[in-house]
Amino acid sequence: MDFLEHLNPRQRQAVSAGAGPVLVLAGPGSGKTRVLTQRIAYLIAYEGVRPYQILAVTFTNKAAREMESRVDNLLGEYATQGMMLGTFHSTCARILRREADVLPVEANYVIFDADDQVRLVKSIIREFNLNDKMYRPTSVHGAISNAKNELIGADDYPTTTYRDEVVKRIYVEYQKRLIASNAVDFDDILVYTARLLEENPAVREKYAQRFRHVLVDEFQDTNVAQYTLIKHLASAHHNVFVVGDPDQSVYRWRGADWRNVQRFEQDFPDAQVILLEQNYRSRQNILDAAMSVIDRARNRRRKQLFTERGHGEKLFYYEAPDDYAEASFVVDSIAQLVASGQFEPGECAVMYRTNAQSRLLEEAFLQARLPYRLVGAQRFYGRREVRDMIAFLRLVYNSNDEASLDRVINVPPRGIGDKTLTNLHLVARQQGLSAGAVLLDLARGSNSPYWEGFSARAVAPLADFAGMLANWRAALPIATITELFDRIATDIGYQSYLDDGTEEGAERWENVSELRRLTQDYATRTLDEFLQDVALISDQDTITENVNAPTLLTLHAAKGLEFGAVFIVGLDDGILPHSRSFDEPEEMEEERRLFYVGITRAKDRLYLIRSVQRGGRGYAEETFPSRFLDDIPPELLIGRARTGRALRGRAPETLWSAPNQPSRPAPIIQSKYRAGTRVRHPLWEEGIVLNSRIQDDDEIVDIVFESVGIKRLAASLANLTIIP
Repeated sequence: MDFLEHLNPRQRQAVSAGAGPVLVLAGPGSGKTRVLTQRIAYLIAYEGVRPYQILAVTFTNKAAREMESRVDNLLGEYATQGMMLGTFHSTCARILRREADVLPVEANYVIFDADDQVRLVKSIIREFNLNDKMYRPTSVHGAISNAKNELIGADDYPTTTYRDEVVKRIYVEYQKRLIASNAVDFDDILVYTARLLEENPAVREKYAQRFRHVLVDEFQDTNVAQYTLIKHLASAHHNVFVVGDPDQSVYRWRGADWRNVQRFEQDFPDAQVILLEQNYRSRQNILDAAMSVIDRARNRRRKQLFTERGHGEKLFYYEAPDDYAEASFVVDSIAQLVASGQFEPGECAVMYRTNAQSRLLEEAFLQARLPYRLVGAQRFYGRREVRDMIAFLRLVYNSNDEASLDRVINVPPRGIGDKTLTNLHLVARQQGLSAGAVLLDLARGSNSPYWEGFSARAVAPLADFAGMLANWRAALPIATITELFDRIATDIGYQSYLDDGTEEGAERWENVSELRRLTQDYATRTLDEFLQDVALISDQDTITENVNAPTLLTLHAAKGLEFGAVFIVGLDDGILPHSRSFDEPEEMEEERRLFYVGITRAKDRLYLIRSVQRGGRGYAEETFPSRFLDDIPPELLIGRARTGRALRGRAPETLWSAPNQPSRPAPIIQSKYRAGTRVRHPLWEEGIVLNSRIQDDDEIVDIVFESVGIKRLAASLANLTIIP
């Protein structure tokens, strides 16, 4: 098979690039995944590279599965066997398991998730008698995480203020607690691997020699630790192939550093630089708007995006009178697009800057009785009952896991309160042991030397729980994960605890049942594999496929996705760009890139929407249009007439009048709908007209529907049928 046959010239150049470093700057929708996968296939089929000599890393499990599937389709089902392909974290976790003898933790370490990490920081702040309002756990943990992303250890944490000194103390204790629990956090997975390769030349040489080719997806989202890993792993052959787009770097708050693209060019001055500029996703009007926004960014290599899909329709701009009207406009517009047959519901997406903006949108969808799917909020693996069962399994796997022990020791309630738990940790520290080790010893009853350290009232439930934990651990070598899962749920009476006869209780137990179904996929795999996989799942990995409903998601979550019709709401200064960026030039640059990402998710239709007033139906504040809107040429827009910043604070005149058109006599339109007229809508069925008026070349009709209440529609778009 000729992999080059259906590629454009730039894609072909990238796929068949010779040895040495290659930097592919891929514009949105330019086929970067295709280039990556066909590059892998090309190396195997044409260059004779063995799969086990290839390392390919990306940022989500979903992207890794897609890459593997595509290569298999090109070369055959087992073509990728032996190749190391996965996320940065999963790749590093595999390396660490193999090289655990040089780590501060043992090979059966567990991975603390975000909640575990913050909870651990919170407990340290409390034990240090610090004010948690001055030293908020999430803020302190963020400082620690940022330091790790920069490969700054606890002992080397820079201190220029008293606060820095306090954070350093917490950081030092935080690392001690992790090690005592035989645990790592997400950042440690990268940091330990980077240090392993840095400090152990033999280990570094082993992996650098094995991986003749290193390929990296979404390179613009790497942090310093990840970039350091890439350099170490490619140090022997220098065959490093990175694909990314600095214009789409929007994860600075996670430690992503778009400047790694510049560092790559400095560290590999002989690198081939290839620009992918042909877009296969969007219409040209959408691309022109995107370029008008991103061309204002600083310190970037300009790309001229083009497509063969035609110019398409202009962007629709709308200023809603308030945020409720903004949400209603979105829902009504999607309903009309679907009813007219232009798009399927699942082809539509609503994007916003912050999760809090979803509330009114959700209410509007519910009021219209239209289904939707929400991405990034209340994720399956974030639900309490799911996290509890995972914590039980983690504790069975590693009894030193302090976070899991604290989470479930009294779930369901068994009489072990905070005072008893604090005493358990105190006894453990006095003995130089983990709390889990002391607990398990209490299963021996009064024969335990720690028995007398607890009151009679406190020690009994501790011993009972310890007995169950000891039995579960004894079953671990012989039971499947599903069998162990069932035993834990039965022993603790979890179903009767959750399913209390209410609908919410039933849903909670269904979540547990769904997690159990997942364990069945690991019938021939180990518990540590299961725990590692669920710990590394990301937001995009939880997006349900094949659900035909509009998607609600943040602009950050939208990266990497595409939709036929995209609605970007909240285009007000202070929301996008966010007010936090006003005094931070680098953050303002990222806000600009975020808007660019949102624009380039749209394939055929793009709606840009803001609200003149925001704050609800009580007290509302006047807002101002996003400064980024001024970068879009007026000739690319239809809808509410807009003439730069002069629009700010003015109420919308119309939804449908085109901008910058010479004045001409308006055609005379006769009203078709009168009060009392019965009509039928394709989606909301029968309704009665309340009133009608002619406005800007269209008839605006207020209709009360039995199914959804009152709706205000444009007759030209609503596809209404008069019922005789």
